[in-house]
Amino acid sequence: MIESFEEKLELMIEQQRNKVQNVANMINPRITREDILNPEDFPELKFDSQFNYEDGILSGMLAVRMMYLREKNSIK
Repeated sequence: MIESFEEKLELMIEQQRNKVQNVANMINPRITREDILNPEDFPELKFDSQFNYEDGILSGMLAVRMMYLREKNSIK
């Protein structure tokens, strides 16, 4: 069951990363996946509410993964 949760979480994170990339590319087609890690370098991303919303969801998912892995490793 744990492996299934981890796999599903990773799938959700990858899907959200793709969604963030797609939104960024609608704003600026030259934005790369690495560029998205520093959206403050791109005013068109920094001030776009849809991009910030989707990026915030991704950040939340990554925080859940970090918390889950920390808890999982502390049980061992």
